[in-house]
Amino acid sequence: MYQYEYPHPAVTVDSVVFGLDNEELKILLIRRKLEPFKGAWALPGGFVQMDESLDDAAKRELMEETGVEKLYLEQLATFGKPDRDPRERVITVAYVAIVNLFDHTVKADSDAEEAGWFPVEDPPELAFDHIKILAAALNRLQGKIRYQPLVFEFLPEKFTLSQVQKLYETVLCRPLDKRNFRKKIQGTGMVIPLDEYEMDVSHRAARFYYFDRKAWEEKSGEGFHFSI
Repeated sequence: MYQYEYPHPAVTVDSVVFGLDNEELKILLIRRKLEPFKGAWALPGGFVQMDESLDDAAKRELMEETGVEKLYLEQLATFGKPDRDPRERVITVAYVAIVNLFDHTVKADSDAEEAGWFPVEDPPELAFDHIKILAAALNRLQGKIRYQPLVFEFLPEKFTLSQVQKLYETVLCRPLDKRNFRKKIQGTGMVIPLDEYEMDVSHRAARFYYFDRKAWEEKSGEGFHFSI
């Protein structure tokens, strides 16, 4: 059997999980149960097992630490500063994830003391180099949301145009012109009106829409960009 002569660094996965809570962009954090940084808040993650892919490891760790299963997940970047983990040489592969909080109840599971949502703009002090990973993930989200329909990963199946605009404004941290925004979003041909309206509201009832994912999948394969 061939023996590799060089030392092997350990590999972990860490996920920045975004969710929209009461029109505020938040991230999911866990309170660490074990050393190092026992009791500190951190991104959910852990060591990659020998028989699993990176994606499978990220999904497993999220399930084990927070109970979250169904979510949008994509690889972000690799972080490998030699002293980033006091235990040993550890390289981490970071992920960006989006959870629809209308359908999810998050709870701390076996590998975490506690799990909770925190405002992106005011997170607690984080363990390891997780604040740098968070900054990179937020930058990716703000860039990608301009040309891919990631907003609909945050929203329920039926939504109003006001909800969509508010979400864009929250992520991009700036106001958008209502008329121009609606023209662009409806001009994609993928935001489809329903014959349903809000109920029991104090203002004029807004119409509900849904996102045509099949149309997006077909057009994205042809190089179409969901530009807002």
